[in-house]
Amino acid sequence: MTVTLSSVPPLRMLQDGPSLGEQMTALPVATLVVKPDNSIAEANVRAETLLNMARSAIVGSDVARTIRIAEAGARFDIWHSNKPIAAYDIKVHAGRTAEMEVDLMIAPIVDHDGWRVVSLHAQSQARKIGHRGSSGGARSAMGAAAILAHEIKNPLSGIRGAAQLLESSQGGRDAALTQLICNEVDRIAALIDRMQDFTTDRTLECHPGNIYPLIDRAAGIAAAGFAKHIKIIKHYDPSLPFANINDDALVQVMINLLKNAAEALEHVAKPRIRVETAFRHGVSVVVGDGKGSAVLPIEILVIDNGPGVPEHILDHLFNPFITGKRDGQGLGLALVDKLVRDMSGFVQYSRDVEAGESTFRILLPMGMA
Repeated sequence: MTVTLSSVPPLRMLQDGPSLGEQMTALPVATLVVKPDNSIAEANVRAETLLNMARSAIVGSDVARTIRIAEAGARFDIWHSNKPIAAYDIKVHAGRTAEMEVDLMIAPIVDHDGWRVVSLHAQSQARKIGHRGSSGGARSAMGAAAILAHEIKNPLSGIRGAAQLLESSQGGRDAALTQLICNEVDRIAALIDRMQDFTTDRTLECHPGNIYPLIDRAAGIAAAGFAKHIKIIKHYDPSLPFANINDDALVQVMINLLKNAAEALEHVAKPRIRVETAFRHGVSVVVGDGKGSAVLPIEILVIDNGPGVPEHILDHLFNPFITGKRDGQGLGLALVDKLVRDMSGFVQYSRDVEAGESTFRILLPMGMA
């Protein structure tokens, strides 16, 4: 079936292939095309299923009435913006369906002012760890984790004391290494304190800060240990402004992502990891709870040339205890997701099949001095 859009320039044909309209019809994601006046111009088959409405009823309807934000007291209007918008884990009433939680993407159509493509992902790919239900088993696991955290902190204090004694006995020799031990012990102790509140909504203290010393610190730890045989390449945007961050949290996030990349490169002949930064104009995420949309222009990329995440865990990649590694515990990426969200940011995974690269993308808010 060929789909045509009224008042839209003719869709081009791909050589020896289906038209763009036919491709839209076959998309596995619910997709709408919206006019400048917010009326829906087109809907694919998946949208009919998700909205529980026939295409004839969808086309011509007001998108704000067809997809209604369910959060009480919401002060934001996603339907009157010409910027790209990504709304993750947002509750909506869609068509004739009951309230559901979705990832909603709005992308302006280039050279057609006011026209937008809207996609709805019914199963969120980035659920908030703090909002997941906790069964009795999960509560027991968290109780055990709290006991384990307490037991770990005792030997940490001993390690720190030993490092200080070693530094004094060496007369200042190897001071950099002993200071590194002390710094890492302090960071791990702070992390354990944070892990004890893993399922709470306690606010993480953030401040405007320079991300580069923190990224370099994490890269230095990686290069001295788990990634010592892997080339780490840095491509930094020198004009990047301060981000709103927690220093220890960002270091931990970067260490976890670098370690994840290093483990993925175990059997790669020429392993490499790239760390890149950029400023992305117009990137915003609807944060929910009536708080409006957050602008997240600070981008950090961790890219590796490994085989990528196994297909069967993609939808649950940031959930605790989900891992594609034989000896993995499935907590590294869950903690990354938790800490990035605590900094009011967002993390996502993508795979470039042609380049043979996997990318973890962190988006953070800009720090206001």
